Amino acid sequence: METLRDAASRLRRAEATSGSLVEAAFSAIEAREADLHSFLTLLPDAREAAEELDRARPEGAGPLYGIPYAAKDNLMTEGVRTTAASRILAEYVPPYSATAIERLTAQGALLLGKTNLDEFAMGSSTEHSAFGPSRNPIDPTRVPGGSSGGSAVAVAAGFTHYALGSETGGSVRQPAAFCGCVGLKPSYGRVSRYGLIAFASSLDQIGTLTRDVRDAAVVLAAIAGRDAHDQTSVQDAVPDYLGAISLGAKGLRFGVPQEYIGEGVAPAIRDEVLRAADLLEAQGLTRRDVRLPHTPYALDAYYIIAPAEASSNLARFDGMRYGPRAEGDDLLESYKSSRGEGFGAEVKRRILLGTYVLSAGYYDTYYLRAQRLRALLRQEFSAAFADVDVLLTPTTPTTAFEIGARVDDPLAMYMADALTIPANLAGLCAISVPGRPSEGLPVGLQLMAAPMREDVLLRAAAALEEVVR
Repeated sequence: METLRDAASRLRRAEATSGSLVEAAFSAIEAREADLHSFLTLLPDAREAAEELDRARPEGAGPLYGIPYAAKDNLMTEGVRTTAASRILAEYVPPYSATAIERLTAQGALLLGKTNLDEFAMGSSTEHSAFGPSRNPIDPTRVPGGSSGGSAVAVAAGFTHYALGSETGGSVRQPAAFCGCVGLKPSYGRVSRYGLIAFASSLDQIGTLTRDVRDAAVVLAAIAGRDAHDQTSVQDAVPDYLGAISLGAKGLRFGVPQEYIGEGVAPAIRDEVLRAADLLEAQGLTRRDVRLPHTPYALDAYYIIAPAEASSNLARFDGMRYGPRAEGDDLLESYKSSRGEGFGAEVKRRILLGTYVLSAGYYDTYYLRAQRLRALLRQEFSAAFADVDVLLTPTTPTTAFEIGARVDDPLAMYMADALTIPANLAGLCAISVPGRPSEGLPVGLQLMAAPMREDVLLRAAAALEEVVR
């Protein structure tokens, strides 16, 4: 499939127009969207917007100018319905756009539509959307992953050249692995969260889904950087990510933590990680032993911390200001009925869990211990990155599972994120790159690097992408 950079090159050479790219996108969507359900909202005025961009195209336009993209439907878009795939926001139209959206718009990027997700980004398969599941374009009987499943489908099916997603515990990298595209989670604070509907504020991050690593570098450069609206965004200068990739990866040090390729990881995926490690060594990267002994406990800590933050963040959705309001005998009954009817089962489960672990008598037993485990994970990763530049692991323990196979088994569903969650808990940057397929299904190879070292991460990822093809 054509990359973002290839499309930009055709636009510069006047071999294509933004209008022709939009028409091609709509044609592809018309052919397969009914089966895949990647979008919740398509923008019918995208054609007019493309024509305007073509008329106004300046000399030296940037690489994103005039190229259509998709955004996960938990990112605010001014004047465009934003639902977070929940009934409680079914008709919500925000009065402002997320900073990431505004930065793309400022560079001439063209929003094509808003993509499907697990409700409020809580899920690993996009089956928890209030508007129905998305399907994997490689095999529509299987899930595309989640919660950014619609964005991954839009890229993998050729509907858009790139898409924005969000990450709380792997929601960009996991669907990228399942659908066979590149999913990048920046370091916590690298990209502004302003305008992202919050799930767990200490974990959430906006990420990218693209067709190759260099495209990920282009999009990240466009959306990264300090934002006065988000006090957790860092002031560090945004590096030249494409320039960093051009330096190559020879001499970088990498490790393969044994904790990531042990029990629970499918043999074919483990073998692909070890094959990739051998190929990287052959390209001049240095392999070193790494141990991360607290990794097996990360999933437990995450499913205490994330629901706790969610129970607080979602308190604002009470039927009074957003979405349908249910009437009751008094205000409390109205709140309870509105939330009961507006939220889906998975969101209710996590709110209840989060409220429980924060309640009197359980805070120290659960929440405080989970935060201590999180601190230990950060310390272990910090020690590891003193010896290596990147870590190589599987992105997911298995390939994409069948639709319906885990939807009634929350624990099995949560295991799909077991290998991605540690990077969110530690605030690392991480990326999933397609490896060699297993039985016709994509396999994701994950690289992680220290916070704010996306330049090193992308250098290693570009090398990995080249050798595993």
